[in-house]
Amino acid sequence: MVDNLSYKERMERKLTAAFQPIHMEIKDDSKKHAGHAGHDPRGETHFLLKIVSKSFEGKNAVARHRLVYGALAEELKERVHALNISALTPEEHKGA
Repeated sequence: MVDNLSYKERMERKLTAAFQPIHMEIKDDSKKHAGHAGHDPRGETHFLLKIVSKSFEGKNAVARHRLVYGALAEELKERVHALNISALTPEEHKGA
């Protein structure tokens, strides 16, 4: 952990800085994956992410995911094994 922050806190900081989201939810889903590939008994290996930002306007799902993966490259190289991403524009979030 960097500066004694959890991986969730690190991801929140980086995603906020990169995308200035109007809405963001990060849920640690690691307990559901015990015994699966990439699981670490310390936890913080599998996350669900919902992020809403104007930064995603005009980009398809693959491009949005690449942006998120780029922002979280360090965490993905360390302990985070899986990231389930829902990256929406404000308009898409309103209609959801």
